[in-house]
Amino acid sequence: MDKVFPRIPSGCAISGIMNKKGESIPGTDIIKSIALMHDRSNGLGGGFSAYGIYPEFKEHYALHVFYDSLNDRVAAEDFINEHFNVDTSEQIHTRKVKAITNPPLIWRYFVQPKKNRLSNSELTEDEYIVRCVMKINSLYKGAYIFSSGKNMGAFKGVGFPEDIGEFYRLDEYKGYIWTAHGRFPTNSPGWWGGAHPFTLLDWSIVHNGEISSYHTNARFLEMFGYKCTLQTDTEAITYIFDYLMRKQGLSLELALAVVAAPLWKEIDRMDAERRELCRALRIVFSSLLVNGPFSIILGTSKGIVALNDRIKLRSLAAATKGDFLYVASEESAIREICPNPENIWIPKGGEPVIGMLEGVNSIL
Repeated sequence: MDKVFPRIPSGCAISGIMNKKGESIPGTDIIKSIALMHDRSNGLGGGFSAYGIYPEFKEHYALHVFYDSLNDRVAAEDFINEHFNVDTSEQIHTRKVKAITNPPLIWRYFVQPKKNRLSNSELTEDEYIVRCVMKINSLYKGAYIFSSGKNMGAFKGVGFPEDIGEFYRLDEYKGYIWTAHGRFPTNSPGWWGGAHPFTLLDWSIVHNGEISSYHTNARFLEMFGYKCTLQTDTEAITYIFDYLMRKQGLSLELALAVVAAPLWKEIDRMDAERRELCRALRIVFSSLLVNGPFSIILGTSKGIVALNDRIKLRSLAAATKGDFLYVASEESAIREICPNPENIWIPKGGEPVIGMLEGVNSIL
């Protein structure tokens, strides 16, 4: 008889660590932090994103791919080889873990766009990557690119996060930013592609919550070439940040004012210049307002942002010590790896916690 798991809307756990000087952090730290929140998951999804883990290939895009079968791999690799120069192709190194069963084929490719194809396309390099990712994920059945950034990677699957970390041998990796997620699926099935984080280029999102605006968000995004193939709200949030910041050139502050927009009564109390700006953002990008309870961590190669919904229906704590910034669903998950933080606080609803690498002025 199949197990039946109760629906717990407040479930899921998120955690993030960054070193502002870009110094390496072992993968064991983030595993310890997310493992402490074991009871927020149910074993149907866990994952990590890590930045700075591929210094020897830092100018290459690292494509992490799930395949259902060898035939699916062959078909997708024909496309990859046609559009990219592939420096290295290999199975991602894993180890046997009793709790992890029936994993897909998991490969990675360190690639650069073929110059003639890139020039003929008249696209930027990032847009070329995005279109190739969208094409494989929407048209190549049995193949799914789940990570596509430079000098970073996502590692995810079906299982508790600590088991996923063991499976991917994350104790052997070091990075200057780590985020993690323990999933309790609510509106979509627990499967390898549906686990968090969701990524595109070097954006990554881990998310606790349930977004009621998904269909509105997805319909808007699909007008601009994004393929929301997973029917999952976290995928849409990832694409929202890519659209607002990379495509539209909005600053982080303005993008956050779209995703977690101030309430209209708050806008009415702002000074005239700020009031007109926030009104314009809410009108122009009304379909990208994220509604419903959420706490998220947005990862990029230049820093992280943690954010609650506007009325704080999901928990989030933050702390600092020296050059380190910590964020997590629970304070205990921070203290597990930083027992005596210098500062620790609970952000207000809609109030972002922003950490950037030293010397970086913009998260783009």
